[in-house]
Amino acid sequence: MCRHRQRLRPRALDLGRDRLVLRAPGLHDVHSFGVVKDHDLAGVSAGLKNLYGLIHNPNKYHDHNCDPYVADVANHPFVRGKLRLVVLDGVVAQCHGGPAYRPDTAWPLGLVAASTDPVAADAWAWKVIDAERVRRGLPTLAQAKRPPRFLATAARYGLGVGDPAAIVEVRA
Repeated sequence: MCRHRQRLRPRALDLGRDRLVLRAPGLHDVHSFGVVKDHDLAGVSAGLKNLYGLIHNPNKYHDHNCDPYVADVANHPFVRGKLRLVVLDGVVAQCHGGPAYRPDTAWPLGLVAASTDPVAADAWAWKVIDAERVRRGLPTLAQAKRPPRFLATAARYGLGVGDPAAIVEVRA
């Protein structure tokens, strides 16, 4: 097989209990394009949780509000330092019942947000989701006992600082 084709083969890496599967092992940058939505176990499914798409059998990593697993994926050597941009689709966001789409808990947020700080992007999504939950008379994610704990772990790993100034919002 030619050398070029070998580089494009999927590659599995040890990630503790499972493998991280990269579709293009020679990649230099990772961009995460997530949707602003509630997640019934993680609390928030946005830019960092979106990286579960890199994991073989992500269903194994949902204990403890997905903490530390979401942060562990982002901290993996093949991802850490390569995650350059997080873009969050908030044209229509969801405040409850996710990750599956539920039209009764979706609302037209009308924003797309972007950040080079993945912790800031997900913290922004948490704030937006909680605001809509409160507006609808639902408990906040913390009150519902499912805050996105992985954000504190990701910040502790040095993956971002969660600075709201690092967010750029664009009206859709």
